[in-house]
Amino acid sequence: MNVLKWQRERQNAERERLGSTWADSDLVFARDGFKLYRSEAGGPQDPEKVSARWRTLRTRLDLPEDFRIHDWRHSKVTNDLEAGENPVEVSANVRHHSPGYTMARYGHSRKDGARRLAASGAGRLGLSSLV
Repeated sequence: MNVLKWQRERQNAERERLGSTWADSDLVFARDGFKLYRSEAGGPQDPEKVSARWRTLRTRLDLPEDFRIHDWRHSKVTNDLEAGENPVEVSANVRHHSPGYTMARYGHSRKDGARRLAASGAGRLGLSSLV
């Protein structure tokens, strides 16, 4: 959360510095105005630069070379669902087109939770001998 708070503060300062030349695209990590044409600030990041920064960060964190930035995203979604977060909110956060898609993609890791839920319900109904 601290990284996101720092990013919001940094991006708000950049937005204020550039004024009307900032093209607000409602992005968390938008391009800043450093060495860019002013009309590009506020838009999406350059994928090549993001990849280069990821390689640097991955090396600093001593992560395996085959650990992709998308793997981090997958871990985040899986962990959120495992923690019992609302699938609708998780889906919206990662900009999936529907919670059904999110659950079809990531719900497979929730088998243990589903078993616990079924056992709990069965126990409440007095069917614990069946579980």
